[in-house]
Amino acid sequence: MTPDKLIRPEILALKAYAIAEAEGMVKLDAMENPYPLPVALRRELAEVLAQVDLNRYPDPTGRKLRELLAKKMQVPAGMEILLGNGSDDLIQIVTFACARPGAAMMFPVPTFVMYAMNATLSGMKALRYELREDYTLDREAMVARVKAEQPALIFIAYPNNPTGVLYPEEDVLAVLRAARGLVVLDEAYHVFARKSFMPRLPEFPNLVVMRTVSKLGLAGIRLGYLVGRPEWIGEFNKVRQAYNVNVLTQTAATFVLERLDVLEAQAAQLCADRAGLGEALAALPGVTVYPSAANFFLVRVPDADRTYQALLRQGVLVRNLNGPGLKNCLRITVGTPGENRILLTAMREAL
Repeated sequence: MTPDKLIRPEILALKAYAIAEAEGMVKLDAMENPYPLPVALRRELAEVLAQVDLNRYPDPTGRKLRELLAKKMQVPAGMEILLGNGSDDLIQIVTFACARPGAAMMFPVPTFVMYAMNATLSGMKALRYELREDYTLDREAMVARVKAEQPALIFIAYPNNPTGVLYPEEDVLAVLRAARGLVVLDEAYHVFARKSFMPRLPEFPNLVVMRTVSKLGLAGIRLGYLVGRPEWIGEFNKVRQAYNVNVLTQTAATFVLERLDVLEAQAAQLCADRAGLGEALAALPGVTVYPSAANFFLVRVPDADRTYQALLRQGVLVRNLNGPGLKNCLRITVGTPGENRILLTAMREAL
């Protein structure tokens, strides 16, 4: 017996999420914070992690960490938090919980590929709403589509990945008001956008806000969190795998979030450097740079495949998105000033 005889056909048709080999490269492909923790904090963290009882299971719901997140992220009173093994875990939890027979999921495209992938995995119908050519959202058209289709679940990345666009608040509000299903605002890049729907959670019974600490500078520990009304979190908690957030992640996250100002200062530096990098990229011949409220840029070049390979040969790794809806587009993370200089020099050679 072979896999093609047993595996679901829609799974056979999928492609696994591809992650390029990055060893020895200037790594600007994954929207990571390029700055490590200060040396003194790293030493202190090592001492804290050394005290963890690895022979014991972690707190199943991460109560202390959830309480700290509620305080540090200004979660409105009355809301609850669900922890996940990164936001990918939370996307799967929400999708599986909402996947009634015949239910549909809607999301603007292009966007984070895991929404569509989880629609396939869960058996939900995927309703793709095409963004304008400049990757902005046509509010009236999307609201009309929401009213006509009434999907059980809507994902909106705010700001969007891979475009970097932050939709106007009124556009998102219009979708929220039109939807009878659940709306998930994916705020993975909130620290760079400096905009959030977190304070508005009490206004909308069908809204939850999802975030990750990955872009803050903790990508390696894999921690996401979902905030919403207790009735939503209670149902999603039934889908969560037991002990889905390990003890080292909980301990490290608690330690660093108690010193959140360090990460916020790094994010502020990246925001300051973002403007200069965007201007420098836009000045290159044949390059179009789309406005970004995140820590990366979507860049259109004359030949994305050729440029990507030329950058690789120079030791610079970016994300090649060339394909439908993103023709000749690359996604480039904002790095340290030194990394940005290396990128710009390599881009001049590659174009």
